[in-house]
Amino acid sequence: MSAHFDALETRPAAEREAALMAALPGHVAHAQRHSAAYASLLAGVDAAGVNSRAALATLPVLRKHELLERQQAARAAGGDPFGGFATIGWRRLLSQRGARRVFQSPGPIYEPEGAAADYWRSGRAMAAAGFAAGDLVHNCFSYHLTPGAWIMEAGAHAVGCTVVPGGVGNTEQQLAAVQDLQPEAYAGTPSFLRILLEKAEQTGIRLSLHKALVSGEACPPSLRDWFAERGVAAYQCYATADAGLIAYETPAREGLVLDEHVILEIVRPGTGDPVAEGEVGEVVVSVLNPDYPLIRFGTGDLSAVLPGPCPSGRSNTRIRGWLGRADQTTKVKGMFVHPSQVADIVRRHPEALKARLVVSGQMADDRMALHVEVEQPQSSAAAALTQALAHSVRDVTKLRGEVVLVPPGSLANDGKVIEDARSYD
Repeated sequence: MSAHFDALETRPAAEREAALMAALPGHVAHAQRHSAAYASLLAGVDAAGVNSRAALATLPVLRKHELLERQQAARAAGGDPFGGFATIGWRRLLSQRGARRVFQSPGPIYEPEGAAADYWRSGRAMAAAGFAAGDLVHNCFSYHLTPGAWIMEAGAHAVGCTVVPGGVGNTEQQLAAVQDLQPEAYAGTPSFLRILLEKAEQTGIRLSLHKALVSGEACPPSLRDWFAERGVAAYQCYATADAGLIAYETPAREGLVLDEHVILEIVRPGTGDPVAEGEVGEVVVSVLNPDYPLIRFGTGDLSAVLPGPCPSGRSNTRIRGWLGRADQTTKVKGMFVHPSQVADIVRRHPEALKARLVVSGQMADDRMALHVEVEQPQSSAAAALTQALAHSVRDVTKLRGEVVLVPPGSLANDGKVIEDARSYD
């Protein structure tokens, strides 16, 4: 097993939860005072009362498109390029504390990097992947505008590693550097690691790499095993440009363990409503970062809580990893239908436990069916409920759709609220 990054990873779960909930009111108050966006979004909220998960769940979820829209509006008005979410800037834009770097992610969305050591908290993932002081890390994330390479580099420095800033592409040049410098470790996407290893095999080069931290893409067990066959133990981490490290893989190979500075919620897509433990939903995080105090930030990714403790000794909550995207908005008969509309329909009917809108047929012949889990789908009241649900479907979506009542547990636990089953042939 790898060494733990610090004592926080193995503290009792109840102690961690108490510490996070104790820190939450101050974090909310800080955001309200120093972030113009949160002063608006959380206007009227008593920060002192946001001291539990139930209270946190009453706050609005901030989704990526809203972050983008606020940034665009602020920039168009000549204001804060971060849309009022950051509490730091440059040239005294927001405070005396300055951002060390500014990154651009697709959108474009701009993210600040504060001056704190290991700002993105990725050192924890590095330690779990076996990176150690004295290792040389070949970093193949992009150093151009986006923060990926810097996230990894900061984590490598946090555990005492030296970094080769390889960046992306230039496979032959990268292989030459690896051959000359003999790094032990790789950071980057799993696909580029595979390219490097395949190219080395083709040219008869034996690489020194034997450990890797990969992110940015899925790394299924089959690919992980492929790396292992070539002597590379590859571990995954889940991070975003907005939130930094969210979760990371350990040698136990059982899901991903949450970072210590993240409060996780899994919510039903299109809503802010937490789902039952183990149910698939959208990953929503609150990150205890005073420079960029994201509260209930919707990542748009699907996952689920994995029950039980990690065999590595880390006691934090685990998630199953990336299970798809939460934004299932689709167009039916020329009109957009959103997951939030399905949630609105369910809220109107207390008998409805869970629902999935299935869109079928061929293009130009769309058909909708709302499958709804209820306790007694064959009861005498089923007909009236079916009719009431059909009316709600028309009222909310402005489209007609069939309603199918099914018993509890019938709908797959995969986070889908809208399923596009149309034929595009």
